[in-house]
Amino acid sequence: MHDFCFTIPYGLILVAGGLIGFAKKGSIASLAGGLGTGFLLLLAGYSSLIAFGKRKNSYFALILETVCAFVLTWVMGQRYMETSKIMPAGIVAVISAVMAAFYLFKIATGGNHFPSSSEKAK
Repeated sequence: MHDFCFTIPYGLILVAGGLIGFAKKGSIASLAGGLGTGFLLLLAGYSSLIAFGKRKNSYFALILETVCAFVLTWVMGQRYMETSKIMPAGIVAVISAVMAAFYLFKIATGGNHFPSSSEKAK
């Protein structure tokens, strides 16, 4: 599976979460955090998608995705430890930890896999 296949929905979830947090609680921190990291991830995912179309890997995008996922894991994990609230801190921390592990796997395996012409024929 390619990184952008998960990064773009992950970014959209964070943007939506930031907007919902602002709408429900008036939280500027939720709005800034959700929009900031969400748009960074959307930019990275789109960059990776464009590079994939050119049969290349965007290691800049992969590193940006990894850093965002680790930062969110840390920040939301700390917030969960302080508040014990599953929503949104616990959920975002778990999703971000899974995404960070996925991104590390992609880095360790050399990025996105490009099917050879013989694989395409099958």
